Amino acid sequence: MTPTWTSDSTPPPLRRPRGVADWLRVARRGVPIFALLVGGLALLMLIRLLEWPFFGARRPLSPHVTVTVCRGVLRLMGLPCARHGRPMRARGAFVANHASWLDIFVLNAARDLYFVSKAEVANWPGIGLLARATGTVFISRDRGQALAQTDLFRQRLLAGHHLLFFPEGTSTDGRRVLPFKPTLFAAYFDEALRHEMQIQPITVAYHAPDGADPRYYGWWGAMDFGPHLLAMLATPRHGRVEVIFHPALRVDDYANRKSLARALEDQVREAHRVALAEQG
Repeated sequence: MTPTWTSDSTPPPLRRPRGVADWLRVARRGVPIFALLVGGLALLMLIRLLEWPFFGARRPLSPHVTVTVCRGVLRLMGLPCARHGRPMRARGAFVANHASWLDIFVLNAARDLYFVSKAEVANWPGIGLLARATGTVFISRDRGQALAQTDLFRQRLLAGHHLLFFPEGTSTDGRRVLPFKPTLFAAYFDEALRHEMQIQPITVAYHAPDGADPRYYGWWGAMDFGPHLLAMLATPRHGRVEVIFHPALRVDDYANRKSLARALEDQVREAHRVALAEQG
């Protein structure tokens, strides 16, 4: 989740809590959000303990806790989230553009899924625990691990898990879609998967609060998580976010990972352009 993309323009100044009203708003939102996350995590782990003996790798119940908690977080924060299109139920994976740490809550609120993340996130304080508990798949950039990671993908996908990854490889200012990197798509061309799998593209479009910088929700470059979180909690009236599910693409309809990545990117990019144009 560490943002690495940088822009030629200076990021907008974050809204810092100043007066009593701002800090009361931070507390009014932050305290129940924290309580919801802790309570949800405890319930998730309890259900998972009960699931494992009966279902093994399958998780028919616990993902619904994650969905409910993430929807609650967005409601408590005051960020409206509209979903368009229908998430697929067939075997496969999702891909989405990446603008902010908020994507984790926005996408989990829209559909039960499992994120694919870089391995070092597993050791981050707090976030790593949440990621592990919710079934995140951690991958290494070490090419020597490629076969093992393909095998892990195969196991999870064939167990019915819907994985989601960000092919841009980084978060942005929310005003653009970066080229999709085809590397992660290689696993889906494994012979055990390519004729079984579909990949559904998702567009996430943030609309800033009235009068705010259009990049308000973006998280990128050298921006720190703490100040950005405080700014989100202190915002008096949020804008909104759209999650658009596009038709799924069959992997075996494409000759290679590059052509598949490009087709997915084109759908996400065009819908993102239209959504931001409608914002005005």
